Amino acid sequence: MTAQARDDDPTFRPSRAFVSLIGAGPGDPGLLTLRGKAALEAADVVLYDYLAAGELLQFCPRAERIDVGKKGYSEYVSQEDINALMVLKAQQDGGKRVARLKGGDVFVFGRGGEEAQACRAAGVPFEVVPGVTSAIAAPAYAGIPVTHRGLASSFAVITGREKEGDALYGNLSGVDTLVLLMGVRNLDSVAQKLIDTGRSPATPAATVQWGTTSRQRVARGTLSTIAEEVARAGLEAPAVTVVGEVASLRDTLQWFDTSPLFGRTVVVTRTQERNSALADVLRLRGAQVVELPLIRHEKTGDPGTLYRALSQLHSFDWTLLTSQQAVHELFWHLEEMGQDARAFGRGRVAAVGPATARALEARGIRADFTPATPGAAHLGRELPARPGSRLLHLASHRAEDALEEALSARGLNVERVELYRTEPREPDEAALRALHSADVVTLASGSAARALAEVAGTKYRVAVMGPQTEKAAREAGFSAITLAREASLDALADAAAQVVTARFE
Repeated sequence: MTAQARDDDPTFRPSRAFVSLIGAGPGDPGLLTLRGKAALEAADVVLYDYLAAGELLQFCPRAERIDVGKKGYSEYVSQEDINALMVLKAQQDGGKRVARLKGGDVFVFGRGGEEAQACRAAGVPFEVVPGVTSAIAAPAYAGIPVTHRGLASSFAVITGREKEGDALYGNLSGVDTLVLLMGVRNLDSVAQKLIDTGRSPATPAATVQWGTTSRQRVARGTLSTIAEEVARAGLEAPAVTVVGEVASLRDTLQWFDTSPLFGRTVVVTRTQERNSALADVLRLRGAQVVELPLIRHEKTGDPGTLYRALSQLHSFDWTLLTSQQAVHELFWHLEEMGQDARAFGRGRVAAVGPATARALEARGIRADFTPATPGAAHLGRELPARPGSRLLHLASHRAEDALEEALSARGLNVERVELYRTEPREPDEAALRALHSADVVTLASGSAARALAEVAGTKYRVAVMGPQTEKAAREAGFSAITLAREASLDALADAAAQVVTARFE
């Protein structure tokens, strides 16, 4: 078909078939690469493995998702079927972007080479997005470096799933550190082969199950005892075994599984639209995080009043914004009106805290004022407004009155306009089950406290951010409340750890 013919044919659709072979990392969703995230966001179809963290699917909410996971020695879908399905989806409907999400690294015992060959044979363009391999990450999260000056200057990654002869293990005699993948079932025989080919039975060894996740467990021993120790601890796949002097460094380098939050279930309340950055902070501390959307945002019920205020935005001396959602909604409405940041004119903008200020900066607006301590009451007390100034507060219909009360105490009048509505969202049964068994629940806003009380009750131990949230939580009926020392994610995570520590002491 000629270029002219293509232009004249309204049904013609150029092929955009493309496959991204993505290494998902070893389990911690924070270890996905930026390139991997971008490829997921662009995908029409995602084929994902059992070992790829489920949280990563948040980056492709509109894509078709297909579970082709393989677990241990039991294959739910054969490799040949995966290859065929991947190519089929890529070539479907004139071409689709397929993300093949694989645990660990694509080419480290991941059979990614076979999938790349299948794409090449079918004429489908592809890319390889390397991932963090469990061979390095799992030992690292257990406090075991695979190399260390004075102890190990080389390492090798081997598989315990295949039947290898003594020649393989003999060739490894000069390697300082051995990392064994997929070898739990054969650990005793592999260990014996290593001993038979010259490695000392007293060599330190460690096995890490579910490395980099809140389910991480570690068994330690020597080359001659590690299989027995693993069996005693009940460790199963997925697991990584390290053999070498570096395994003894766990005594001094252990870090991930020492946090009070390690292995504890923390529920993070959030809005329906946004994933919580707090979840990443908590996962880094080893917590099992359950993200619970309790709030949904809806358009204002009084658009006439809102649009009258926005059409006069330039006439206000100060526009006050008390949440990131307020920034998002404000600019959405301005765009609907055919306006942009120039609608503020010479008016100034105040943000309730650094997160809201960053949301403004992303829109090209630098906040003229942010209080030293985040919070609506602090904003009201510290705002450098003169008597007689025209002030506009754009907020949810359920926003607390702390800002208005603080301004009124100073003799300042503020016009409050409903920018959006905040409504409770009923959690599903799975989320409620996780909530009921949680060690602690985090609340970052008064609306979250009220929503949780409304849909699930107030019997939970909660860690809250800010005195306003604490007040709202008490008014909603919560009694077991721990207040973060400051309005930051790290401080809220510390408060959650404080709750857990007090509970299990």
